[in-house]
Amino acid sequence: MLKIRLKRMGAKKNPTYRIIVINSTTKREGRPVQELGHYNPKTKVMKLDKVSALDWVKKGAQPTETVAYLIKNCNDDGTLNYVKKETVKLSKKAQAKAQAEAEAKAAAEAPAEEATTEV
Repeated sequence: MLKIRLKRMGAKKNPTYRIIVINSTTKREGRPVQELGHYNPKTKVMKLDKVSALDWVKKGAQPTETVAYLIKNCNDDGTLNYVKKETVKLSKKAQAKAQAEAEAKAAAEAPAEEATTEV
């Protein structure tokens, strides 16, 4: 079975990857059937032959989860369409504080709604 997966390249703590088609039983650094492109996760720079990748998928090659994401978010010219997430992660303490404020706000609005419906 053929897989489309990442082949790790680059220095220690500075990875870059090649997107390759390879037999699933071959080791990660083994000889690929075809190289489809490259990806640098630190700079979000990618170059991918999307037509060839989709052709391999039609032939039955199974992309890994990461490669499937890269193919899905790839522009027609082969660059990554990276969208930075807008959500801000909060600590547990900050989440508890925000939840308490939301509950207090909801409790303050509830009696006001009941008063207007009874009149």
